[in-house]
Amino acid sequence: MANLASEFVGIKSPNPFWLASAPPTDKEYNVRRAFEAGWGGVVWKTLGQEGPPIVNVNGPRYGAVWGADRRLLGLNNIELITDRPLEVNLREIKAVKRDYPDRAVVVSLMVPCEEEAWKAILPVVEETGADGIELNFGCPHGMAERGMGSAVGQVPEYIEMVTRWCKQNTRMPVIVKLTPNVTNIVYPAEAAKRGGADAVSLINTINSITSVDLDAMSPEPMIDGKGTHGGYCGPAVKPIALNMVAEIARNPKTAGLPISGIGGVTTWRDAAEFMALGAGNVQVCTAAMTYGFRIVQEMIAGLSAWMDEKGYTSVDEVVGRAVPNVTDWQFLNLNYITKAEIDQEACIKCGRCFAACEDTSHQAIVMKEGRVFEVDDSECVACNLCVNVCPVEGCITMRRLDAGEVDLRTGEKVPAEPGDWTTHPNNPQTACAAE
Repeated sequence: MANLASEFVGIKSPNPFWLASAPPTDKEYNVRRAFEAGWGGVVWKTLGQEGPPIVNVNGPRYGAVWGADRRLLGLNNIELITDRPLEVNLREIKAVKRDYPDRAVVVSLMVPCEEEAWKAILPVVEETGADGIELNFGCPHGMAERGMGSAVGQVPEYIEMVTRWCKQNTRMPVIVKLTPNVTNIVYPAEAAKRGGADAVSLINTINSITSVDLDAMSPEPMIDGKGTHGGYCGPAVKPIALNMVAEIARNPKTAGLPISGIGGVTTWRDAAEFMALGAGNVQVCTAAMTYGFRIVQEMIAGLSAWMDEKGYTSVDEVVGRAVPNVTDWQFLNLNYITKAEIDQEACIKCGRCFAACEDTSHQAIVMKEGRVFEVDDSECVACNLCVNVCPVEGCITMRRLDAGEVDLRTGEKVPAEPGDWTTHPNNPQTACAAE
């Protein structure tokens, strides 16, 4: 049976599934329930400096995006960091870590961008016995307007500076949580590494307005007739998160920097994809808020079964395996040619492939008598739009043409050797080099 035990920057946990810093980790009661359900670790909801507690809104805090079946695809959150006193949180963290020594307890922190503020909070967190800290440089609302959160995460120089302060003033591993609200994620990651970060975690939430109340003419969630932007999370953000994790993992300056993957992890497969692209573990929030803490049991069982099937004995064997296959467009094999094929026995004659191809693509699907749909290879560019819109899994597939086979669209034989844009005759740089 696969061993799911995880060690991330020296922090051990029985599995790689951690709860992210968010409402589910805001108090001892929640965290104890999470650990009893099977979570391997938690990142405690972000603590602020000592003083008057943070004030949250007392109305709706979430907006939502649903699929056609009312399945929750994304949440918009306008809640701030913890609004409970610092001393209460610290006392509870200490108690939880004492009673669950085998679980990872990491504390998220956000204080003003001043060295003394960080020096003040680090020792009191260290006294709890916590396993590490996560610097919240990602929160895009409320705190950013106060010069914290993403206001720091969008400035590489600030990331490097604060990370260095923390590394100089604590024994605990320092994880830097990155905001996705930037042009290029590798620059903040490089800054965190320069500052001495032990790891990065990403993505934090994305700036968003999920909907507008067209009667009140206000963004939702609405507070007394007005709304604001918030942080978007959930399954809908997973593709963005995967890309950013992969960019850090394959960037020469950050390759090897441990990554905690966050963003829409709902199933074991989501977790496996993050790990394949370089994440050493994953953090989960929206899935727990949607389905409850026991969803982790499905994640654990699913990941274990898949690893057994593939012959992986530890999660470390999965981490980063897909990274070598992530490349830039210019290096893709242009001599890899496929054509769509429709399984007539599986086809339910709905016509969605035909409508999509006829109206918005390359008119490569022909409707014949009796609503029989066939692919015209002379027009098919292998875009696979038809595969993605077909409601029957496996009904439409893509067949690769063999070397020497004639592509009816171009009238040319498929080359035996691969070829990419860097050597293609239509590339102006290739032509200049030849001259």
